[in-house]
Amino acid sequence: MADAGTASKPSESAPKAEKVRTCQASGCTNPAKLQCPNCITLKLPPAHFCGQECFKNDWKVHNQIHKDKKAFVPWSYPYTGPLRPDFVTPMRTVPPTIQCPDYHLTGVPLTEQKAKAQAQIPIYTAKQIKGIRAACHLGRDILDLAHRMVKPGVTTDEIDRVVHEAIIERGAYPSPLNYNGFPKSCCTSVNEVICHGIPDCRELQDGDIVNVDISVYYKGYHGDLNETYPVGTVDLKHLDLIHATHDSLAKAIELVKPGVMIRDFGEAITKHVSKFGFSVVRSYCGHGIGELFHCAPNIPHYAKNKAIGSLKPGMIFTIEPMINEGTWRDKLWPDDWTSVTVDGMRSAQFEHQMLVTQSGVEVLTQRTKNSPRFFWETEESHAQLPDAAPEDDSKDE
Repeated sequence: MADAGTASKPSESAPKAEKVRTCQASGCTNPAKLQCPNCITLKLPPAHFCGQECFKNDWKVHNQIHKDKKAFVPWSYPYTGPLRPDFVTPMRTVPPTIQCPDYHLTGVPLTEQKAKAQAQIPIYTAKQIKGIRAACHLGRDILDLAHRMVKPGVTTDEIDRVVHEAIIERGAYPSPLNYNGFPKSCCTSVNEVICHGIPDCRELQDGDIVNVDISVYYKGYHGDLNETYPVGTVDLKHLDLIHATHDSLAKAIELVKPGVMIRDFGEAITKHVSKFGFSVVRSYCGHGIGELFHCAPNIPHYAKNKAIGSLKPGMIFTIEPMINEGTWRDKLWPDDWTSVTVDGMRSAQFEHQMLVTQSGVEVLTQRTKNSPRFFWETEESHAQLPDAAPEDDSKDE
């Protein structure tokens, strides 16, 4: 039996910290030198402390994580596919110096609820656009960081930890954190999960696919984007699913300009993925975003939708098609967040946030030359993708 009251130095086989950590005991800012041995045994994310005194003082709170993990049993539930939930670690904290959205404490986005009742589509000023652009550039930086972490053996909780810390280090707030009670700082949707997957302690497996959805709140504005990645060696049919989903978003973006009907995006997306035998999820849509995380307009992704309205300069919204290998229908796990395919087959998603300009579109979350390449790209093609562009922060000056 492990000694519950003794911290030890990491063994040779224990996970190694990527950088010098700060002691996690309340009120302590000293460099962490020790790890909790029980966390290692239970395969929990490593807990770091500066010494025995802080470890003992924090034990009552910290040991609850061990108890929760030991008591964790996947729900007795008719799962649609092979994926199962794993242990979810406690919600991460945000320093008081970070500017936060109105829901960060209560979980209730009151300002957003009031705006939805009015159903008005915001038209943003040049000053607002500058702020939103900065949030989107930061979000791109964070998603590229997460992309580099995706490999077999890495837990989605570890991706969430790195994402959370990177966002905080840049003076921003992770928009999903406590939004309507969501417990983590990003969404990680694996295999048959369509969207809103909660990062947990399951390790990514060779052959998985995973979508990472990043949203940041920076100086009063939200930036939102996501991409789907293969984990290790993935079947060709699932690589095709990822590639087709990416390209369906590109087809929709090509249409964006003043005067285009909002309903037209669904036609372009459906036409493209149908050629591969894939289907378009109908339960979730793109959305307006800026000062609010979600607002008008709603952007359906499927054909023959009934969306009303046309694009105008100054509108900012996301397009984020969710494409399924089988049927388009979805089902919600008992956590009230994780949406999965009803047939257990896989799903992929890509998302960009964009501004309607006077003559066309600016993809605010566009990939850069420094972004990790997708599996289908070569060095020559990387810079030529419709959503690729060199680093350029001159517009934010």
